[in-house]
Amino acid sequence: MHMKTLLILLVLALATIFALVCVLLTRGRAPSTCQHQPLEQEDTDDGQSLVFADLTPKEMVQVVRYLQGNLGVQLVDASRAKPSDNCIASVDLQVPAKAEVLRFLDGGGARPPREALAVLYFGNQPDPNITEYVVGPLPMPAYHRDVTVQKYGGKVPYHRRPTLAVEYKQIAGFLKSQVFPTAPSFMHQVMEYDGASLAALTAAPRGFQSGDRITWFVLFQNVSGFFVHPVGLEVLVDHSSLDISQWAVSRVFYNGQYYRDMVQLESAYVQGRISVQKVRKAPRDGDFSSMKPRAPSAALFPLQYEPQGPRYSVKNNHVLFQAWSFAFGMSVNTGLRLFDIRHKGERIAYEISIQEALSVYGSNCPGGMSTRYMDGSFGIGRYTSPLVRGVDCPYLATYLDVHYLARSQVSRISKSALCIFEQNLGSPLRRHYSNLQSLYYGGLVNSALVVRSIATVGNYDYVWDFIFYQNGAIEGKVQATGYASSSFLHGDGLRYGNRVWEHTLGTIHTHSINYKVDLDVGGVKNSLVAHDMAFEMVRAPWSPEQQIERPRLTKKVLDTEDQAAFRLQSKMPRYIYFAANSKNKWGHQRGYRIQITSFAGDHVPEASSMERAISWARYQLAVTRRKEEEPTSTSIYNQNDPWTPTVAFADFINNETITNEDLVAWISVGFLHVPHAEDVPNTVTVGNGVGFFLRPYNYFNEDPSVDSPDSIYFSSEQDAGACGANPLACLPPAAACAPHLPPFRYGGFLNLSLALPPGGL
Repeated sequence: MHMKTLLILLVLALATIFALVCVLLTRGRAPSTCQHQPLEQEDTDDGQSLVFADLTPKEMVQVVRYLQGNLGVQLVDASRAKPSDNCIASVDLQVPAKAEVLRFLDGGGARPPREALAVLYFGNQPDPNITEYVVGPLPMPAYHRDVTVQKYGGKVPYHRRPTLAVEYKQIAGFLKSQVFPTAPSFMHQVMEYDGASLAALTAAPRGFQSGDRITWFVLFQNVSGFFVHPVGLEVLVDHSSLDISQWAVSRVFYNGQYYRDMVQLESAYVQGRISVQKVRKAPRDGDFSSMKPRAPSAALFPLQYEPQGPRYSVKNNHVLFQAWSFAFGMSVNTGLRLFDIRHKGERIAYEISIQEALSVYGSNCPGGMSTRYMDGSFGIGRYTSPLVRGVDCPYLATYLDVHYLARSQVSRISKSALCIFEQNLGSPLRRHYSNLQSLYYGGLVNSALVVRSIATVGNYDYVWDFIFYQNGAIEGKVQATGYASSSFLHGDGLRYGNRVWEHTLGTIHTHSINYKVDLDVGGVKNSLVAHDMAFEMVRAPWSPEQQIERPRLTKKVLDTEDQAAFRLQSKMPRYIYFAANSKNKWGHQRGYRIQITSFAGDHVPEASSMERAISWARYQLAVTRRKEEEPTSTSIYNQNDPWTPTVAFADFINNETITNEDLVAWISVGFLHVPHAEDVPNTVTVGNGVGFFLRPYNYFNEDPSVDSPDSIYFSSEQDAGACGANPLACLPPAAACAPHLPPFRYGGFLNLSLALPPGGL
């Protein structure tokens, strides 16, 4: 071989070896730790948002002590109270009146006194009732006032009280010790009952008329995911008496047949007069309902992180993100709520809050067909789940604890029950690739801030999101997952759902969610305006013999509450917005549009005796005058007495004028769920998300996202790979760092003393 060629090959070989060594050394070296940059905008809230802050554990302790010492009656801890006892059912923040808050926030007025709202059950007195007290001022209470009559027009009857966890335990004890033993052969041979092998799910409401407290308990195998393991046995318990010894079984249902009680069922079984459908005993992990992984671990899923630290801040209950700021809180009954939502310092909304989650079931089994769950009565906030880092929210989200006092005299903590994170949604917020005339690309990543909580109320898990976009839009969104509730498959069951396992009927049901949106667009006084389109037939001016169908803009001011109440399946204007008394640069009323995303099923017929209790669900949108005496669209007392509702939303709509007034939008969204094979083991969120957008409509002079630092622009005359022309070209050095990943911990099983119906019977 020629010497010159040999030398060239040798040099190339050495260069290759050197390059490989460099690559290996580079790969072996740990990336540098991401350097956090301080936020450009500091939080100047100065603690004003604390006017909306949840009660602290210390404040809850003080409220309980005050009530124990100043009501003149003995209070039993609600975790062990009998129906005939007095107890504190819940303690929550009493949100001050809006006028007081605005004077404080905007007018330099005094800070409103901090107060609590306490709900008490008085069972140990001649006239048992529910009483609500406002207690204050915190942190050292010195007064209380009964607000029950003021809020509800009279005393709240005792039978309307939401069911305490201890009452479920007492019913479980009644079934276990007094009911099941009366059918020993049936329970042992058919149910294979061993004293702990059954789980119960409560139906609600409890009866057919005001005053009833008679509940169907549907029985399942006590295994993981028991909701889809029905055994065919359901028991109707009359627990209306305040004396537990007077409780009784009113009816028993098994495999399509009704019996007077378990004694009659036992007799029919022993005599061979019933059709037995014995269910195969499932293992403790639930078998088909188990959520244990069925595939080995593989490559890790994508991880989202902030290479230069979070671009938002959380101080107390106040959040700052780019042009946005807002306060947050968690109602023990209704869950996540936001207050004082501002964009560039100007208030867009005073309150955005969850009001209710309703499920209406169908079945040919009694428990299923009579179920209309109103989750606020059980406590959407109270059942907010501890969040799992990396699954429920991004691994590096900000996680916050929630404290609540309900069904006990001791406050509880739900660890990491709220998460806040900025999310790159993986698509452009806006973009254009110009291939005509000038050649350029302009775009803006759709990165938004998400505030999330997840409530697990029995079988269902609701993922609640409020999302803030860089173009001034806000989204409220809920996704449903968890387990579908089921009935035992018998007879004509397939008229009410799909068969999803051997004896399991996935029962048809609706989900309806109600939100309160108190928009203050350009001030407190707003009007409601509808824009839509219509085709008009015109002759072409340049060719009169020809006609053109052209769309034109239609405009209408909705003057009254009746005009602003849109029934669930009715046609609603495509553009409907809260209009301010000010105009933008182009002469249009500044506004925020309400855009609803919903696939709701049909509403309960208005002829139903209980419909008024859920009359908010009649409407996809209803706009009313804001009133302090109409703070919520429903009541926690409606669940157990829907026939005489404590709050009937339909009464809010009385044709009052809504032009240039302080207005509230009540938004209802939902979907029809017919469970199917793919709901086993449990329901996925995909396709099961509904909600609404609040979108600026002539509110600004241009899209406010033009001020976003995330904008990308480069032309054909620039080097798109140069940092000066394109910030994305700078990503490799900026993002070549490792985020600090906190160790995975989970405290979600440490505080379950107030669980829903007991696990094993």
